[in-house]
Amino acid sequence: MTSDPSASAVQKQPWKLAFVFCFLVLLCDGADIGILAFTLSSLKLEFALTNVQAGALGSWSLFGMAIGGFFGGWACDRFGRVRVIVLATGMFSILSGFSGLVQSYEQFVALRFIACLGLGSLYIATNTLMSEMVPTKHRTTVLAALMTGFTLGSLVITSVSAWIIPSYGWRTLYLLTFLPILLAVSMYFLVPEPQSWKDARALKLSGALDTLKKAENPYKAIMENPKHRIMFILWSMSSGLLLFGYFGVSNWLPSYLETELGIKFKEMALYMAGTYLTMMFAKVVAGFMADKIGRKIVFAFGTMGTALFIPILVYTHTPENIGWLMITFGFLYGIPYAINATYLTESFPTAIRGTAIGGAFNIGRLGSVIAPVAIGYMAMHNSIGAGLLLMAGAYFLCGLIPTLFIKEKQYDPQEAS
Repeated sequence: MTSDPSASAVQKQPWKLAFVFCFLVLLCDGADIGILAFTLSSLKLEFALTNVQAGALGSWSLFGMAIGGFFGGWACDRFGRVRVIVLATGMFSILSGFSGLVQSYEQFVALRFIACLGLGSLYIATNTLMSEMVPTKHRTTVLAALMTGFTLGSLVITSVSAWIIPSYGWRTLYLLTFLPILLAVSMYFLVPEPQSWKDARALKLSGALDTLKKAENPYKAIMENPKHRIMFILWSMSSGLLLFGYFGVSNWLPSYLETELGIKFKEMALYMAGTYLTMMFAKVVAGFMADKIGRKIVFAFGTMGTALFIPILVYTHTPENIGWLMITFGFLYGIPYAINATYLTESFPTAIRGTAIGGAFNIGRLGSVIAPVAIGYMAMHNSIGAGLLLMAGAYFLCGLIPTLFIKEKQYDPQEAS
């Protein structure tokens, strides 16, 4: 179905405004996810936690994000991409803010889990929204630039943590997360739904869309179609391995630098800031290269390069070279997330895209729940560094699956079907 010229003309302008809002939303998302890593030592001290209990906080967060993303993807198809972003942003903002008022470990776990239901929806919803607004020629570049918002959020929380925690305590950091509610309210009134979703919704309601003609339930439609089913399974596996490695490393890397390498908190924050800056640069470069030479080859380079570099970081670091090692690691570590969104969204048609990528990505996220606990367990019996080596294996397999089995550019997200 082709939109009329006036609709196409209107569609060209909103993606820029949508990009600004989605960038800021992901900045808040990245900051809120990163906040746990930088308050982990404070939480351990205040609530007398073991390493396994501390690791479980990351696992509960991932579990909440997985459930939220799973249903958030379905809600994107049913109610609209923008509506889901607005609701999810408001949800995590309020609940993360109240996390700064808890009086026990159990209260913190409960609020963190519920807040992460909202956080888990944002990666899916923002990337689906932007993929349907940006032309194919520039899609990976724009989506990669979008993902720098997530990394910038990590950089912001790194800088703010180094200032706030030593002077004002960890609770103040969580109270600042009330602010994104203002962003959610503004986006509700200013950003429209993408035209392709409106067209697909209209076709679905008229019964004219083949993808959902036989099954109202989009998950049933995915599983009944052999091509969609295979893509769904492959992306679930690859996403699980990507997130297992990514969140395992991100949850424990600050603690690794601080406790096992003996780096002071402010110096550790400086190293992490350099890593995040490098990740932002890497994401933009990776997105540009993916539009030029293909999604698959750049994704494989980032995942497998990260896998091969983690042992180098663990075994060859010295006080003199740790800064350069972290910068190199940040460059490789940032590439997969820059490419994953475009590669994944182009693997499914519009009518089931939100459900498919939300399901695959968050089934994968469920599989990654054990990563922070696994590193915590290895830290008790060996070292955090040994746990990071496990993450390297996950990264290698994550890149191998798409390289061997997933074709790029299977669908155009700007088309209704």
